[in-house]
Amino acid sequence: MKNDDKASISLKKILVISLCFIFIMAACVIAGNVKLNNVKIVLASGYEMNVLTSKTKISEILDENHIILLEDQKVVPELDLELSDNHTIKILKKTEEEIEVAEIAETSESVTAQTILENYDTIVEKIVTEKVKIPYETITKNVASGSGTKQDKIVQYGIDGLKEVTYKVKYQNEKEIEKKEISSKIIREPVDKIVEIRSQQVVTSRSGGTRVTYGSAKWSYTESELDLLCAITAQECSSSYEGALAVITTACNRTQSSRWKSRGSDPLTQYKAKGQFCYSIDNYWRRRLNGKYPSYVKQAVIDALNGKRNHNYLSFRSAGYASGVKIGGNVYFNPM
Repeated sequence: MKNDDKASISLKKILVISLCFIFIMAACVIAGNVKLNNVKIVLASGYEMNVLTSKTKISEILDENHIILLEDQKVVPELDLELSDNHTIKILKKTEEEIEVAEIAETSESVTAQTILENYDTIVEKIVTEKVKIPYETITKNVASGSGTKQDKIVQYGIDGLKEVTYKVKYQNEKEIEKKEISSKIIREPVDKIVEIRSQQVVTSRSGGTRVTYGSAKWSYTESELDLLCAITAQECSSSYEGALAVITTACNRTQSSRWKSRGSDPLTQYKAKGQFCYSIDNYWRRRLNGKYPSYVKQAVIDALNGKRNHNYLSFRSAGYASGVKIGGNVYFNPM
């Protein structure tokens, strides 16, 4: 080997050794500037461990030493704090109150997040028109005189009114969240119900029986005649008040019809007309005499005698035997 080559290799070795020395010295200087802390970590089990670390944040010290907190554990100081002057970290068991507070907080955060997401859902606005009932009012007038027995007389039946209301409605997630009325229009005005309190007129017949008048003295019946009216009505229909009222209404309507008036000027006479009601067809109505019928049947009969009606038909049959309006199991037809 030539002398020049040997000199070149020696120079290279010197340079490499010098660079290594420089790196070692730099590392020593850096290490000398880093402060190391001797930290005591007390685990929840009571076990103590001492570690040497350059970290100062509690969470970083625990991560460095592979220590993980369980759900029922807490650390003092807290994870986001710096190491205290005593260089001690304690891992403790949470109390029941702390666990409960944490669960509530977690639930609240979840609900809040869900609420925020829902609030970002699209709100749909629609114009909706509805028909709304306007209830009628009842007006009561006391026209009775004296201190005798009183009875209510319906002078005018009430009829609900109707109005058309337009709303602006907002929906979110297909649920109504706001509804505002923007306009309304009355389609039909309500009609007040007028009731008069009148003195009940009582007269004595020649036979000594007490008779009570109904419908402004239009008709009068003894107690036994009223019982017969109720028994016949109940035999024809006792399923409901409306059904019983429909039966007695038919007899009352016939007293005002030129085609049927010849058969009787009052409901009881109409009931007794041959071949019309159950009175002349069978004797089943007899088992209902002496009050053996629902109280609403008697009320329906008295209301009808005082002028109440629930249809304007003159005939009825059992449901299924004729076409018409069905009320309480019977079909009514043949209008006045």
